[in-house]
Amino acid sequence: MDITIGVQNQTRELVLESDQSADEVASLVAEALAGKPALELLDSRGRRLIIPTSSIGYVEIGSEAKGRVGFGTI
Repeated sequence: MDITIGVQNQTRELVLESDQSADEVASLVAEALAGKPALELLDSRGRRLIIPTSSIGYVEIGSEAKGRVGFGTI
């Protein structure tokens, strides 16, 4: 799933692909915004991303289902 994080005072977004579920990511974001000093996420390559909660502008959690590619009839 794709996760996009907007950081305050930055023109570019942080974009990562994670193997975590949407509910798991939403829970981590909610916990961080409730009082933790940082949001910590793991991407699909095993890298750790740590963002100070005071600088988070928004978090967009993409869908878990991948879009279909190609042509088809309905």
